[in-house]
Amino acid sequence: MTMTPEERARRAADAMWTADAASKWLGMSLDEVGPGWARLSFTVEKHHTNGHDICHGGYIFTLADSAFAFACNSYNQRAVAQHNTISFLAPGRLGDRLTAVAREVTLAGRTGVYDATVESQDGTLIAVFRGTSRTVKGTHFDEPDAGG
Repeated sequence: MTMTPEERARRAADAMWTADAASKWLGMSLDEVGPGWARLSFTVEKHHTNGHDICHGGYIFTLADSAFAFACNSYNQRAVAQHNTISFLAPGRLGDRLTAVAREVTLAGRTGVYDATVESQDGTLIAVFRGTSRTVKGTHFDEPDAGG
């Protein structure tokens, strides 16, 4: 039986999540995933804040980067970041629930481009992120050959 693209994305995400100590340590949740996209979130706690008493930009970047990672790995092909940029637009504050949604812009050969937004629970746009991925050898789980 052939797996649907949604099932493949979920299985790949589950396999990645099992080993993703960094995202779990930060307090993220993997909220939803599909072919070429993913949504992750976390609540800003005191240990996420910097000297301005706002969420440290590195944590916001990590949230967007993790959403990007799950989006670009959703085809059960291992993919790594090749280049990422982020623009911070508003601060995340203590107690905010920040959500990153990453979506595929294009996939050409081994290179993918993904855009992500990070928003607070009230819809404030916190940051915009663009990531370029590169597929490498390997898969996240064994998948029967579609023809077999």
